[in-house]
Amino acid sequence: MMGRAHLVISTGVTLSVMGLTEIPVTLPAAAVAVVSSLLPDIDEPNSILVRTAIPTGLLRVLQLALIAGAIFIYFYGQDYAPWNLALAGLIAVVSFLPGRTLRHIVMFMIGLGLLQFGHSFSPWNIIAGSVLMISSLVSHRGLTHSLYAVAGWTFLLYFGAEGIAEGVSIWVAGGLSYGLHLAADMLTNRGIRPLPPLKFRIKFKLMSTGSKWGKTVENMCMVLTLILLWYVFIASK
Repeated sequence: MMGRAHLVISTGVTLSVMGLTEIPVTLPAAAVAVVSSLLPDIDEPNSILVRTAIPTGLLRVLQLALIAGAIFIYFYGQDYAPWNLALAGLIAVVSFLPGRTLRHIVMFMIGLGLLQFGHSFSPWNIIAGSVLMISSLVSHRGLTHSLYAVAGWTFLLYFGAEGIAEGVSIWVAGGLSYGLHLAADMLTNRGIRPLPPLKFRIKFKLMSTGSKWGKTVENMCMVLTLILLWYVFIASK
């Protein structure tokens, strides 16, 4: 499914389930539900979440900075020849990598930076840093679309929100929204591999992402989600 469909469906159904089960729907929980609805696609550099966090403009600035750095090292590192040439060439090559690859590199470096220098935000720096580094190294619809990822994300939120008022809302919202993203992807022709490295897939083949029929299915699911939200938070009150 496309990112907008995941955003509406996973977030909407999560908040509705929380409302029906009388789990407090707080602003932090809603925010976590929104992020979690898109988080499984963090392994895809062109997904909504990654493109929003690392826009194309930022990549262009990074490329210019790398080129400038390569030129600086080449001209001002003559005392270390030929290593200055080798390092400048390596940096120049990196600057011309495809945008997808550059986003993965940026994700990995941000994650590493959070782990090394984000101690004042503990434990969230560890959570965010680990997620970014792992996601930059795996293939799309691989580890992040598995039951391991659902359990791991829920586990991280559970311990991260420990001691916080209404922390239950946070880990429930995050785990449920993440899981619903995977459930939605099961409807596609490609499906998901829930327990890698086992090769079996769960796929119901109801739609193909990006196709005309796929968009119709997505729109139908989003409309049903909005109806559910209306019933839970307006009609039943």
